[in-house]
Amino acid sequence: MSRLDLYRAAGKKAGHADKLKVGLHSLGYVANTTHEALNDYYPGYAETFTRIGKERGWPPVTRAQFDAQTGSKGALIIGSPEEVAEKIVRHSEALGGISRVSFQMDNAGLSHAQLLDAITLIGTRVKPLV
Repeated sequence: MSRLDLYRAAGKKAGHADKLKVGLHSLGYVANTTHEALNDYYPGYAETFTRIGKERGWPPVTRAQFDAQTGSKGALIIGSPEEVAEKIVRHSEALGGISRVSFQMDNAGLSHAQLLDAITLIGTRVKPLV
């Protein structure tokens, strides 16, 4: 039984089954194209996680590792609005429904303009697809 199953079972037992919420919180970023999103996000991601890795004994981050995490079943939600929406829907179905999604975008050293553009894309192009 997964932790999510335990959460739902405990909520049901306590009489709160209809009030339970599940959120998806991930490193994420949206740009007009997947190529743009990956290339914008990777340098800062690699720098941040390589630095953290030095402190914790991990090897440096590679582009291949990053690309594996951004694939259709990877943990990172990075891509075009359409791909990001597809991934959110896929994760929601796998988790039995989610009520909210949050992206952590600021750890990749993106510019203020890039962050504002991503927020606009999330609201105008991702949200209607989800």
